[in-house]
Amino acid sequence: MDPRDWLAFEFLGNSILTWVVAAGVTLILLLVFLLVRRFVRGSLDRIAGASNSRRVLVASDVIRHTKGLFLVAIAAFFGSRALTLPDAGVTLMSRIAVIALLVQLGIWVLAGLARVLEQRREERLGTDPGSVAAMDMMHFAVRVAVWAFVFLLVLDNLGVNITALVAGLGVGGIAVALAAQSILSDLFASLSIVLDKPFVVGDFLVIGEFLGSVEKVGLKTTRMRSLSGEQLIFSNTDLLNSRIRNYGRMFERRVVFSIGVTYQTSAEQLEQIPVIIREAIESQEKARFDRAHFQKYGDFALIFEAVYYVTSADYVDYMDTQQAINLTIFREFEQRDIDFAYPTQTLYLNNVATAAEN
Repeated sequence: MDPRDWLAFEFLGNSILTWVVAAGVTLILLLVFLLVRRFVRGSLDRIAGASNSRRVLVASDVIRHTKGLFLVAIAAFFGSRALTLPDAGVTLMSRIAVIALLVQLGIWVLAGLARVLEQRREERLGTDPGSVAAMDMMHFAVRVAVWAFVFLLVLDNLGVNITALVAGLGVGGIAVALAAQSILSDLFASLSIVLDKPFVVGDFLVIGEFLGSVEKVGLKTTRMRSLSGEQLIFSNTDLLNSRIRNYGRMFERRVVFSIGVTYQTSAEQLEQIPVIIREAIESQEKARFDRAHFQKYGDFALIFEAVYYVTSADYVDYMDTQQAINLTIFREFEQRDIDFAYPTQTLYLNNVATAAEN
């Protein structure tokens, strides 16, 4: 068979030559699109590396999320223009191109939004941790809204009556809300946490017998990292119904401690002890003295009670300060021959001599 006759052979209303031309146009356009995407992304990355511009970083991230299937669909749409297609075929190619464009637009919007929120999150994590959870909530809500909008547009492009669909979704939404009360309860609890801010990411919480630092406030659960390393997960509803001790909001720590000395301590030495304790506390940079008194007579010791404030919420600062105070008091007691008390018992024996009578 003559090659010209073979190329003239018709398939679905178009010659083989026409199909080859259409395929060639599609491949050339796809190659051009891929090269343009690579060139633009590389240029934006170089500009972002040189200027560290946030807008350029966002644009680069958006271009990076351009999907290959989208480029294939657009190239195939333009390539199909070389073919003689029936109305149904033209409509099909148009709908595929429009659906691909709608999905890609949704991906671009969410990619740009995610990059912007990530930048804001890094900025505010140290200054305003409470806004981090709000950003996560907003990101989730926007994602749901964008994909719902894209889904409705796709259905409308396919010829579905979305007005009736939206009305049906409203009725179905009520049924779903009744069936998912616990989930919605946690969702609204997370919203309450974000808005009221009883705690934020980074705060150290004590909840009953559990304690740890807040890592993330999610839509249903809040995650904490305990001191021993494991992750603690609380339902947002249960968390708000609990009694929470938030040490992240503590600006200073009140410390009460007692010291016991032996009953053999002289009155003059007893008078010196509150002064010794006060000087030991005031010698510490992060401590503020409140009081020191001879509190009571114990079972085996004379008890002195002291109160001071550590002007830092850091637990390590508190322990360092208390250790320095204890060492200072110990040295002063050693120099003044004041003995610390410890549990002792004194046994008194009374020997009575009796004469044996015959």
